Amino acid sequence: MEINNYTNDALELLKELIAIPSVSRDEWKAADKLAEYLNRWHLPFGREGNNLWVGCQDWDNNRPTVMLNAHIDTVKPVSSWTRDPFTPTQEGDLLYGLGSNDCGGGLVALLQTYRIMLHRQRNYNILWVASAEEEVSGADGFSRVLPLLPKVDVAIVGEPTGMQPAIAEKGLMVIDGYAYGKSGHAARNEGVNAIYEALDDLVWLRDYKFRKESPLLGPTKMTVTVVESGTQHNVVPDTLHFVLDIRTNEFYQNEYLFEFLKKKMQKCELKPRSFRLHSSSISQDHPIIRRCLERGMQPFGSPTLSDQALMPFPSFKLGPGESSRSHSADEFIKISEIQQAIETYVFLLEGLAI
Repeated sequence: MEINNYTNDALELLKELIAIPSVSRDEWKAADKLAEYLNRWHLPFGREGNNLWVGCQDWDNNRPTVMLNAHIDTVKPVSSWTRDPFTPTQEGDLLYGLGSNDCGGGLVALLQTYRIMLHRQRNYNILWVASAEEEVSGADGFSRVLPLLPKVDVAIVGEPTGMQPAIAEKGLMVIDGYAYGKSGHAARNEGVNAIYEALDDLVWLRDYKFRKESPLLGPTKMTVTVVESGTQHNVVPDTLHFVLDIRTNEFYQNEYLFEFLKKKMQKCELKPRSFRLHSSSISQDHPIIRRCLERGMQPFGSPTLSDQALMPFPSFKLGPGESSRSHSADEFIKISEIQQAIETYVFLLEGLAI
């Protein structure tokens, strides 16, 4: 089959996926559709929840393994869509629909690449994985399927990057903070105001700058994004709750940062929601990144989170579409971008020696 035929297969599948609402934690119909296509192409697959994976017929445990991964879930459509987000609409080179860019284009392009590479000479195993719940970093997504997968040596994650390699990605840690006081009447000099108790800690969080900056990812950044306190104007609040969003570079592990922040708080109690979403990176000297450089591609660092944060092996993001289109109204992918992605993936994998 020519690349054009594989592109047509990718387009057909993507249109069907767009037509199936697959918001995070409700992806089973989309997973069923992928399973239908895998059966049609005679590709024996595994399934765990709404995650699917398929290896190669010539699997050899003595060879390294390259994983091709993208997610099947979407965010909820925003209210400013001017067309039905679940009706795939092709206008010239553009295909509109929710999830077309993030990351349906990467999902179907990597699947067609997998089909092509099954019949090409390789010194490695190839594994395609479609994961669920990526948009919410859910427990039933990639982390659920990971223990069932064979050992992976390197992964391409098909997030929209304009087909430039994102070789580093910021991590995420979300922390709930609490300050406590004592309620009282606002008209009298009584009570302990929880808002005032928290002020010094909130100002410190606003002003503190972490010393180690990454050439690709920049500084580790802390942002207080939610503050909740009080019940009515004449009651001194006895509790305050805030949410702290931390985007880490590769120099700071989440566990270390949490212990550091606890020591700096004067009045506030901190509770982490999770430590699992670490920053990730891959060396520019890795053979697959050297293939990217041969292609004239420009490595960069990505501020957005993906399933890469859950991968305990080298990985990078590379996919069709643009990150700026993700989660936006009237989301679209270019059909030419999908074809270019398939061609580029095949170039990287055909000459790869790991």
